[in-house]
Amino acid sequence: MILRAIPVLAALALLTAHVIAAPSKTAPAAKTASVTVESLLTQARAATAKGEVELALRLAQSAIVADPARPTSYVALGDIHAAAGQPDYARNYYEAALEIDPQYPAALRAIAALDKTKPATTANAAP
Repeated sequence: MILRAIPVLAALALLTAHVIAAPSKTAPAAKTASVTVESLLTQARAATAKGEVELALRLAQSAIVADPARPTSYVALGDIHAAAGQPDYARNYYEAALEIDPQYPAALRAIAALDKTKPATTANAAP
């Protein structure tokens, strides 16, 4: 999963760098809105709320590309996957956040929530 995401993240890095570096020709420099990790994550949450999962995923991935050392972005991407019914992908991103900060509360809570909703397997089920 992570290996497939790398080309996507690389493409988003190039796109994000281009968007950040290119000033708007229609607006004065003082009024140009800068793309920040926070704005990308806000847009990702809004897209998720509208049911636009693909857009939300791309925005959250762009936030990771913009600042790969920020666990918030990994948790946001995990939340999108969890909401889309992809708990394994979600867990990967929550664990990536914990690699950055092993005590990151949002990632710990999210993994605990995934563990609560995990269906019992025959090895774990009561007789």
